[in-house]
Amino acid sequence: MVANEIKRNYMITFLFWNIQGKDLQEFVANIATVNKVDIIILAECKINAGVLLSELNRSTNEYYYSPCIGCRKILIFLRFPVRFFPIVLEDHRLTIRHLTLPCIAKDILVAATHFSSKQDWEKDSQTIEAVFLASLIKQAEKQVRHCRTVLVGDLNMNPFESGVAGSLKGVMSRDIALKGTRQVQFKRFQVFYNPIWNFWGDATPGPPGTFYNNRSEHVNLYWHMLDQVLVRPDLLDTFDTNDLQILSTDGNTSFLSKKGLPNQSLFSDHLPILFKMKL
Repeated sequence: MVANEIKRNYMITFLFWNIQGKDLQEFVANIATVNKVDIIILAECKINAGVLLSELNRSTNEYYYSPCIGCRKILIFLRFPVRFFPIVLEDHRLTIRHLTLPCIAKDILVAATHFSSKQDWEKDSQTIEAVFLASLIKQAEKQVRHCRTVLVGDLNMNPFESGVAGSLKGVMSRDIALKGTRQVQFKRFQVFYNPIWNFWGDATPGPPGTFYNNRSEHVNLYWHMLDQVLVRPDLLDTFDTNDLQILSTDGNTSFLSKKGLPNQSLFSDHLPILFKMKL
């Protein structure tokens, strides 16, 4: 990240991609270069961090590797020194970082996760585990004494499922999210705004989901929104839904097959998401 660029517009660009264990460093680097990505968050990444860092810095020396300590499922690369993105809290599927760049008006928490998969866990177990995820986020918020938090990652659940809509309190309406909390049985809970709802189906020009699965069952959604970004109400003034994209290309090469589905033979079964926040 070029410091002068941030001082000029304060726009921080995030990329999340579950790369399915593939050697996709060239395409990650292309996305980063084309979009001037500041924070790169990868799941299912088996690429050596040094190899990926070299690819990111192929035409620049701006990127740094920001290692996790307790989280084994996420890799992070930054376009600024790692001291401005310290670890607040981690478990093996979650890392929560404190973005403290001196040139931004608001320090924020960035929680990144690769949540437990439906291949391994039943829906009820995911819902219960999401309660623990919400608790860890709340714990980190207490540590930094604010709720300016963004959660991003492969949640392995759709936005309407209990783990997201219930345990994490992810709501589809910005107006509802702006109320800040919701009350259940005389207890108040912090909510998240979940803007990925806006991208479901054919209403937007991009892909109708981030993950495709055609199952031989009577109920078949085909497209799923497993990869999501959730934003706390205290950050909604920094976030415009128009700055969120499901990417189908790195700027040169399409990640989709001729049928318009994720081309997982060459790329990943997940599509990347890109978003910006004006901090």
